[in-house]
Amino acid sequence: MELLDWIVLSLYFIMLLAIGLWGYFRVKNSEDFYTAGGKLPWWLSGISHHVSGYSGAVFVAYAGIAYTHGFTIYVWWAFTVGLAVLVAAFSIAPRWARLRINFGVQSPTEYLLVRYNLPTQQLIAWLGTIIKVFDTGGKLAAIAVLLNVFSGASITFGVLLVGFVSLIYITIGGLWADVWNDFGQFVIQLLAGLTMFVMILYKLGDGASGIFTLWERLPKENSAFFHAPYTAGFAAVLLVINFFSYSGGTWNLATRFISTTSGKVAKKAALLSSFLYFTWPLILFYPMFAAPVFFENLADPTLSYGKMVMEFLPKGLIGLILASLFANTLSMTASDSNTVSAVISRDILPVLFPQIRKFSRSQGLTLARITTLCFTVLTIATALNSTHFGGVFGLMISWFAALLGPIAIPMILGLLPAFKKSDARSAMGSILAGLITFVLLKVFPTDSLALEIGAPTLVSFLVFVLSGVFKQGKVNQGVVELMNGLQNQD
Repeated sequence: MELLDWIVLSLYFIMLLAIGLWGYFRVKNSEDFYTAGGKLPWWLSGISHHVSGYSGAVFVAYAGIAYTHGFTIYVWWAFTVGLAVLVAAFSIAPRWARLRINFGVQSPTEYLLVRYNLPTQQLIAWLGTIIKVFDTGGKLAAIAVLLNVFSGASITFGVLLVGFVSLIYITIGGLWADVWNDFGQFVIQLLAGLTMFVMILYKLGDGASGIFTLWERLPKENSAFFHAPYTAGFAAVLLVINFFSYSGGTWNLATRFISTTSGKVAKKAALLSSFLYFTWPLILFYPMFAAPVFFENLADPTLSYGKMVMEFLPKGLIGLILASLFANTLSMTASDSNTVSAVISRDILPVLFPQIRKFSRSQGLTLARITTLCFTVLTIATALNSTHFGGVFGLMISWFAALLGPIAIPMILGLLPAFKKSDARSAMGSILAGLITFVLLKVFPTDSLALEIGAPTLVSFLVFVLSGVFKQGKVNQGVVELMNGLQNQD
């Protein structure tokens, strides 16, 4: 990296801190800090939901898969996410907004106390928080790898730099700082991604037709929709997991819907996010698909995107690309920290220390900032030790994706009246069954990636649904009132 690149990157960090400072003066209480006062417009919520699903891992772990396996990464990741969010727009997203409007909910797990009971809520809150430590740590580790490729800085330095910047602006600015960073990084990502796309088309020498002729230069299987071990079964499993994740099982994504002004606005936000997932990754991934043409037989395919940037972009634009990657990762890690802090502050700590329920608004805001800081520090520590968990891909796929389903199923299906008979026992049973399945697959490994990732979710789903089907007696009155409050009222 040249001086101009470092200047561009520094300007991005200054912009981040300015956004955090602006958010600081808008945040007056915990509702502002966690849900932006319920005032997010649909376009800002939709863009924030979309970019909060990216991180530097897309340009490290996913870039490596694009290098070795080709187009299948779009099919099993971007396309399945777009389809999952499309379904969620009509079924789940509006219900999150109504939870805040009708029941004053600020965290995604807050409503579980009424829907099930205190032990179930606490189990989901604790397990979800622990899982998020691994996921967010993986994202920090990914951007550190990219910084190492671009500048030669150590992985440790990269983790500490990203973590520290995230720590400052999200702790002071809350959700307002987070979503406006998302918007800013979306603009940066568009500029950087389109620049890279055009540059690679130019280098291939076929003009616009290079979009299609590229595949003739690559191994035949790289243009296939499915390329083992990423089979049709694996894509189907990811579709199910992505539905539970992107409809709100991943807590920071639920917050994007909770913070909108109405169910109708939340639906529009989800539709926008879905459209972006279907379209934008086709441009974003193109340079990653083309990498084998320029760099054959890379020893470490996860470095392919970084090498492409270093090889083909002029001074200044490398800094823009790196700023884009930083922005991707920071938007996810910051939103994770914000939402997990909400769960800790509103659902976990008040149970351990009941006096917290009597906190004033200013005390509640101080607690929110302290828990955000502590969670971020913990994810930094995890990132520094990512190699012990299977690296970036291991943290984000083998751990997070496999463990997400058992936690998310009671949360998401609990919003739907079709599953109102599935009670606290159903929720607890499904979580424990999924976790036991996860442990068994770690003790007795399988050759099927689809089975390894999907089995815990499938087992949890079956236990949750079937236990509700065979349940006798009336539905709890509190659950009935909750379901009535989640019906279409827009």
